[in-house]
Amino acid sequence: MLSWFGDLTTKERRTMVACFGGWSLDAFDVQIFSFVIPSLLAVWGITTAEAGVLATVTLVVSSFGGWMAGALSDKYGRVRVLQVTILWYAFFTFLCGFAQDFNQLFILKALQGLGFGGEWAAGAVLMGEVIRDKYRGRAVGLVQTGWSVGWGAAALVYTILSANLPEALTWKVMFWIGLAPAALVFWIRRYVEEPEIQPGAATSHGAMHLFAALKAPYFSTTWRVAMMVTGAQGSSYAITTFLPLYLKTERHLTSVGTGSYLMVLILGAFFGFLSGAYLADAIGRKATFLVSAIGSVILMLVYLFAPLSNNLILPVGFLLGYINLMMFSPMGPFMTELFPTAVRGVGQGFCYNVGRGIGAVFPALVGFLAARLGLAAAIAIFSFVGLALMIIALLMLPETKGRSLASLEQRPAQ
Repeated sequence: MLSWFGDLTTKERRTMVACFGGWSLDAFDVQIFSFVIPSLLAVWGITTAEAGVLATVTLVVSSFGGWMAGALSDKYGRVRVLQVTILWYAFFTFLCGFAQDFNQLFILKALQGLGFGGEWAAGAVLMGEVIRDKYRGRAVGLVQTGWSVGWGAAALVYTILSANLPEALTWKVMFWIGLAPAALVFWIRRYVEEPEIQPGAATSHGAMHLFAALKAPYFSTTWRVAMMVTGAQGSSYAITTFLPLYLKTERHLTSVGTGSYLMVLILGAFFGFLSGAYLADAIGRKATFLVSAIGSVILMLVYLFAPLSNNLILPVGFLLGYINLMMFSPMGPFMTELFPTAVRGVGQGFCYNVGRGIGAVFPALVGFLAARLGLAAAIAIFSFVGLALMIIALLMLPETKGRSLASLEQRPAQ
């Protein structure tokens, strides 16, 4: 399955390693919060709704960070912007560990979001431009597995810390460890080069380049992709943000048990990312999205509402992680293949991060609705809404499997 990896050039492989590392550590830093929610509820006495607001502010601000980083990468280069964003989110994740109340954590989580959103925008475009057409889907998808690696690392660290430290200290140490990604920047500076496809047209547009993807002939593509990403991100956030709390409060698992159950779901996500990478090249980007979306509806309902024991819910969690996270593997190559070089950074950054920003409202809505209908029902409702939105948008978008990036320079996006 990995024989194609040997055919990659040194530049392609180093780019993959850099983006894999950035994405893994990005996931580690961002997912830390989902594990510390129960601690913050206990130590600070905040409500579930307030926890949802803290999750949402990071994601909303990340949408602006990704949009700006995409535009800046068109002008200053993908690699340079990638380094800056990694340093940014690592630094503010570390500072979150020193927050003393809700308001301080709110501000620091918002600032963390700027770098979190920017890292994906720069890295995804870099990958899409460096990797050749025939390997782009599986290569970018393989890098996407880094999200499950980082998420799994966060679950593992949380499980170890919660078993050995008091709850009031565990959440702080989790955030302090979030400084680790900064070390990756030194490796990137030495070994990773800019793609041969160089941004050029963007340099003369200044600040107005931020809105380039919102004008003809790109706007019709932009709003459809943003709608698709909104559904995907919103549904995923609705499920994953509150799963630790769901397992502790409604399944009555211990902190160690919660971490263990999430590790199984995350292991499923790893194989889902990997499968999605290969399916994107085998059956196409759109078909992979649809398989993931429809399967997610079914598995989400089974996980939350089927009368299963905790022992039986364990393998269902693996399948849910597998099918739900599969949809993110084709996302990078799909957007790369929809926009020409001059607007690729800002187009991809806008679509992914506007989708992330609107989708970020979902955890807050889950938190508020949970007080009325219960946590499981709230998760299910907003997850279903997001997946339905994603499917509708996909029906209006073209298949891009095998599309040459050079062909986009001679025609408008479609």
